[in-house]
Amino acid sequence: MENGHVIEIEKLVKKFPVGKGEFTALNGIDLTFGRGEFAGLIGPSGSGKTTLLNIVGSLDVPSSGKVTVLNRSVGILSAKEAARLRKENLGFIFQSYNLLAVHTVFENVELPLLLLNIRAAERIKMVMDALEWVGLTDKVKQKPPQLSGGESQRVAIARAMVKKPSLVLADEPTANLDAANSHNILKTMESLNRELKTTFLFATHDDKVISYLRRKIFLADGRVEKETIIDN
Repeated sequence: MENGHVIEIEKLVKKFPVGKGEFTALNGIDLTFGRGEFAGLIGPSGSGKTTLLNIVGSLDVPSSGKVTVLNRSVGILSAKEAARLRKENLGFIFQSYNLLAVHTVFENVELPLLLLNIRAAERIKMVMDALEWVGLTDKVKQKPPQLSGGESQRVAIARAMVKKPSLVLADEPTANLDAANSHNILKTMESLNRELKTTFLFATHDDKVISYLRRKIFLADGRVEKETIIDN
C-alpha cells in the first residue's frame, strides 16, 4: 500500500461469453479504496457488483484494465499467488454463511488460521478474541445446525476477521436475515472496521446495509453511475 490504496481499479472491463457473442458485465470501471473504508457497491441484479467483488477478491480476472489489491495486480497472479493473497490478507462474508456443518463454531473460525500454520496457543487466543468480537464465546462447542441465522452469520464474520485481514469482502451478507439480526450484524462489522481499520467492501442492494455505508458506489449496466460519501 505504498500510495495508501488498498484497492486500485483502472479501466476495468469484464466480458463473459454468451452463445456466439459476449456480455459486458463491467465496462470501464475506475475506483480506488483506502485503508479503513466502509464502502459498498450498490445496484440491482446484473449491475456488475458481484463480478467486481469477485475480481477484487482474486476469484476472477479482468478481461482488460487493471485491478491492484494490496500492491498485487490480480490479473497476472498465478492460481497459487491468488490463493496466497486470499489466505493471508482477505476475509470473505457470503449470504449463505458457508460454514462447515460437521465442525464446531470454534473449528469453523479456526480454519483460516490452520492454513497460516499459526501455533496452537496463539490460534486459541485469536479464535476466542474473534468470537468475543461477535458475542459468541458461549457457542464455541455448538455446530452450525444448532445456530440461528443471525448466529451463523456472526460466526462467518468471526471467521472472516480472525486473522485481522486488511480487506473484507461481503456479498449480500444480510440477505437471509431479519431486520433485527441485520442491524446487529452491521453494527458488529462497523465496530470492527473502526477498531481494526480493516477496509470493508460490500456488494448489496439491501437498504439496511446501504444505510450503514460511509461510501456508496452505485452501479448500473456495468458502469459507475454515481458516488456518495458520508462524512462521519
